[in-house]
Amino acid sequence: MAEIQAQLARIQLFPIKSLDAVALREARIGPNGGLELDRAWAMFGPNGAWINGKRTFAIHALRAAFAEDLSAVTLSVADGPHAPERSPSFPPATFPFPAGARQAAAWLSDFFGEHVVVHYAPEGFPDDGLAPGPTIVSTASLEAVCAWFPGVTLDSARLRFRTSLELGGVPAFWEDRLFAAEETAVVRFRIGEVLFEGSNPCARCGVPPREPATGEVTHTFQKRFSEARQAALPPWAPAERFDHFYRLAVNTRVPGSERGKLLRLGDAVTV
Repeated sequence: MAEIQAQLARIQLFPIKSLDAVALREARIGPNGGLELDRAWAMFGPNGAWINGKRTFAIHALRAAFAEDLSAVTLSVADGPHAPERSPSFPPATFPFPAGARQAAAWLSDFFGEHVVVHYAPEGFPDDGLAPGPTIVSTASLEAVCAWFPGVTLDSARLRFRTSLELGGVPAFWEDRLFAAEETAVVRFRIGEVLFEGSNPCARCGVPPREPATGEVTHTFQKRFSEARQAALPPWAPAERFDHFYRLAVNTRVPGSERGKLLRLGDAVTV
């Protein structure tokens, strides 16, 4: 059944995993099925562990501002409770992107106070290795979450859940129809000319309860979210795929045949 009312309303990349987003009018499918330059850099500590919001609240003090063509990134430190005491000694610094990973690693090592390695991968560093395509949510779903948590703005919700593609023209949780009741099955759909395979509802981590700019934690977030999500589960959602209800957005795979194709704002979604 074609769902002609759904359309691509927002495209956002997170060029450095765990840091700021960039909104684009169009994006190209990359070599692993994700968006080109999405999560292309990832930070690792001296023991090889990820440096991300799950590991350190210092992430909330980092800002990454990108050139319009994504050819450079400026890293800076924002004031706040998680900025290092020595933060006045960290003037903003600009690095080539994505070629400047080694130079950026030296600056980040000073910021975190430990040896940091920044790796660049053209295929990106997706959160779900089995479904490495763009994550998809509807604007209405994010707005529903904002209604559950007064004071959480739409921009804050976008940074908390860090979804790549946002759909407009549809009701909240419309995207729950983009995965199948059977774990081994997929739902095939298109956004514009790009073929997707919907895999599963995305399980969330400990980052969404935090206000992105400050790191302030809503300690009841997961419980309240899960209760509200269960109560709002639409009739088209395969309930058997929810072993818990702390889930939002859809993880996807993109066949290799789609590599290099463009996604554009306004592209229609067909299922």
